[in-house]
Amino acid sequence: MSRWVKFLLVLVFGIAAGMIYGWYVNPVEYIDIAPGSLREDYKTDFVLMTAEAYQVDQDLGIAVRRLAQLGDTPPVETVALAIAFALENQYAAADLALMQALGEAALTWNPGVELQTP
Repeated sequence: MSRWVKFLLVLVFGIAAGMIYGWYVNPVEYIDIAPGSLREDYKTDFVLMTAEAYQVDQDLGIAVRRLAQLGDTPPVETVALAIAFALENQYAAADLALMQALGEAALTWNPGVELQTP
């Protein structure tokens, strides 16, 4: 019986030591994770948040820069993919309208005209 008690004590001690090490001594730190590594639903939410911000400030340059964080695809394609996902998953009509407005504005965006900010 003492053999089983020793085994269980060592097992409990090992689990406790591992959890303390993983949570307090050397926890996982996520640093500079790119929005492009998000799942499709989170990317759609990112596009929606960008569309909401665009509705408020009407600055297409900033909106396009935000969309560029999602990857190498052009802004129009990024918005189109987000709208397609939103339609499949039955997002609210107001959200779809915001993304549609951003997509239409992105069609008129000309990167050559955009002024570079430092």
